[in-house]
Amino acid sequence: MFRKLLPELKKQSLESRRPTSVADLMEEFWKRPFAPAWPFGEGGDYPAVDVSEDEREITVKAELPGLESKDVDISLDRGVLTLKGEKKFEEEEKKDNYHRIERSYGSFYRSLTLPAEVKEDAVKAKFDKGVLTITLPKSEKAKSKKIEIQG
Repeated sequence: MFRKLLPELKKQSLESRRPTSVADLMEEFWKRPFAPAWPFGEGGDYPAVDVSEDEREITVKAELPGLESKDVDISLDRGVLTLKGEKKFEEEEKKDNYHRIERSYGSFYRSLTLPAEVKEDAVKAKFDKGVLTITLPKSEKAKSKKIEIQG
């Protein structure tokens, strides 16, 4: 029963950006037992990101060392920006005897709720020296407007 139910609960949780069941929280805990208790919050997620905004746009910068632009997929859906991709293990010669491997490898998936509505057709992304920069121009509706108080 849970094999069919858990993937559906997980999908609902990701769509709503909050857990829908205790089973969903337990699944996240066992994937990363030493991560923060709230799986949908900040901290401990990969890639590390900075999100900033000004009057005109929102800027998201993500650290992705060792990756290239072809290794990352970016999508924007209903105000949620998603970064996903895979960092593959570099095949070294067999003569190397590793004593420690601390660099992370594997698939990643990171979703961020944007702080304002953006013009989806004007989003730009660039990759430079392991930093992905995504520029999301705000829609006219999202821009702040000063309201005069009448006397």
